[in-house]
Amino acid sequence: QVQLVESGGGLVQAGDSLRLSCTASGRTFFSYGMGWFRQAPGKEREFVAAISGTGQTIDYTDSVKGRFTISRDNAKSTVYLQMNSLKPEDTAVYYCARTGSSYAGASGYRYWGQGTQVTVSS
Repeated sequence: QVQLVESGGGLVQAGDSLRLSCTASGRTFFSYGMGWFRQAPGKEREFVAAISGTGQTIDYTDSVKGRFTISRDNAKSTVYLQMNSLKPEDTAVYYCARTGSSYAGASGYRYWGQGTQVTVSS
């Protein structure tokens, strides 16, 4: 069973930055696409960013383009989400997820972390 453990959430002010990390169990991390999703109170979970196993294919939802950066370190089995210029509307529980293939984009994820809370005050 794959385990994903997120960290790095917290309470920040608008305009601040945070970096989320997600470390995966297993020895074939490099083979799989990873993604970040978020769920705000009262809203459905939404796609934030995705990265392929090699790191060569990356995608973002429009609302975070230019502010968030997804990256991965396959030697550490870790995917990151660097979040800059945070806004109150970025407040949500952030989840990382792993696909069953090399890349999945906005859907098709098989394994999920427990989530980490990000709160942005105005």
